[in-house]
Amino acid sequence: MRIITGVAKGRRLAAPDTDRTRPATDRVREALFSAVGAWVEYADVLDLYAGSGSYGLEALSRGAESATFVEKGRRAIEALRANVASVGLGGSIVAQDVDAFLAAPGSRTYHLVFIDPPWDLSTEVVSRQLAVIDGLLEEEGEVVVSRRDGDLAPEPPPGWSVATDRRYGDARIYRYVKEPRPRDPSEEPHADT
Repeated sequence: MRIITGVAKGRRLAAPDTDRTRPATDRVREALFSAVGAWVEYADVLDLYAGSGSYGLEALSRGAESATFVEKGRRAIEALRANVASVGLGGSIVAQDVDAFLAAPGSRTYHLVFIDPPWDLSTEVVSRQLAVIDGLLEEEGEVVVSRRDGDLAPEPPPGWSVATDRRYGDARIYRYVKEPRPRDPSEEPHADT
């Protein structure tokens, strides 16, 4: 597993020594970042169930402004810390359960969110997490969700559209976009006459 492109291209990443973590293959990450495109540049990225950190580190290599990695598994955190140090592009590691992280009050928002949970996590839980992420996501922000192919698709919050729904081997990747909120004409600035 390696960084595919950008300033850290070719840098090898350590995979956590655990069977609960499935690092995203280079092929999947390449396809995803091709779909996301230039949106990643200058983005604030949130990598949930980060594992090795491959999504967030790839985003940093491609010009993301920041990356926050949320992971609770001890072995995964060890690999994640090693990878963040090795790549050398920064990133904030939060050693916490995803639900606890999402429940904590905060004013931080993100442009791009990756959510790659263990496959035994129910679709109902993932859909509930997406509803919370809606409050952290900038308008026109994107959320990428990885699930086992054949599982039910997560339910996106109102105002999100499905930009990608593709199978890669035994994984299914959903990419959602948060649509801009319709503007209230009363909020528009008025020119003095």
